[in-house]
Amino acid sequence: MSWKDTLRTALAAIGSHRLRSILTMLGILIGIAAVILTVGLGQGAQAQVRDQISKLGSNLLIVSPGSATSSTGIRGGRGSASTLTARDASALATHSVAPDVAKVAPVASSSQSLTAGTTNWTTTIAGTTPDWLSVRARTVSEGRFFTAPELTNAAQVTVLGPDTAAELFGGRSPIGQTVTAGNATLTVIGVLTSAGSSTATNDDDQAIVPMTTAATRIGSGTTRAAISTIYLEATTQDTLTAAYQEANAALLSLHGVTAATADFTIASQQSLLDTATSTDRTLTILLGGVAALSLLVGGIGVMNIMLVSVTERIREIGLRKALGATPAVIRHQFLTEAGLLGFTGGLLGLGLGLAGAATLPGVLNQPVTVSPLAAAAAVTVALAIGIGAGVYPASRAARLAPIDALRSE
Repeated sequence: MSWKDTLRTALAAIGSHRLRSILTMLGILIGIAAVILTVGLGQGAQAQVRDQISKLGSNLLIVSPGSATSSTGIRGGRGSASTLTARDASALATHSVAPDVAKVAPVASSSQSLTAGTTNWTTTIAGTTPDWLSVRARTVSEGRFFTAPELTNAAQVTVLGPDTAAELFGGRSPIGQTVTAGNATLTVIGVLTSAGSSTATNDDDQAIVPMTTAATRIGSGTTRAAISTIYLEATTQDTLTAAYQEANAALLSLHGVTAATADFTIASQQSLLDTATSTDRTLTILLGGVAALSLLVGGIGVMNIMLVSVTERIREIGLRKALGATPAVIRHQFLTEAGLLGFTGGLLGLGLGLAGAATLPGVLNQPVTVSPLAAAAAVTVALAIGIGAGVYPASRAARLAPIDALRSE
């Protein structure tokens, strides 16, 4: 019996019990669709996290101050101390101290209320240097960023985030307009391109000013030398580790502390990415495992139906054997039927999964990433489950003795 005849016979057997075949494939269909969507959601979330981390800047290191302890012994969290200064930033910008650090952008931030005419908005005012724009991989959508001479002269200028500009000026162009922060009147010279936001921060809601302006005209005298964060850009991705070691050694020496008592922390993009994606990866594995259970149930359903099919067709099997069909031919016939059930269920599940991947992002506001390799693997797994579930029923059918099969009722 040729493979063509075996396939035609298997299709005829499946078609003779359409409802039963559809219900059998339903378990595999749901399992494949669930696996595709859960894994796709996990991969989409990880890709979104990677994209958000990359928007922080290329080859980025983030230096944060340590924790502070109050007079009553209450310890604050990381970043609560004022252990970073402009002197630290200047030292890290020195090539002899940190040769693998390309640019340094210290930031002194505070929460201030900005006023434009009769409108006010409380936002974060960040005093920094012109290198901040390239270190943080940001661009200006309107106007310009402040220059080195404006930093030197403590010019009263500011570059607003798009959300801040919208809150203060609505649909009007803010370029050339003035805003008041404390006792300083700042001229808006630019608007940043949107970088998005997360649950923790909103990079589109801030006002960027020269550091000298923030220290002399906006900040208080007691905090003028304090730096909230120092952003470091390594020369290349390959020198990121070297830049980390150089910055760490320089700050330990400047602060007169050891690694065990360090009053600062340095985070790299990779460490941020690893931390942010670890939960997504664990959740993806968990949900994928739960979805895989439905595949197991689908496989059991295929095995059950094939056993029923063997029982129903005992006389047919006996007749085929009496006419010369070998056990291998009988085995191939039932394995082909089981494989077709699994393969068809896999294709339908793939179609449902792809439809869900196209629909869910608009509903959940969450990307779903389905790779061609994953789609091909899903169909292959469905076929393997069908064949695997049909092994025992096919072997049972192949072992039937012709005389016993023919005389069965």
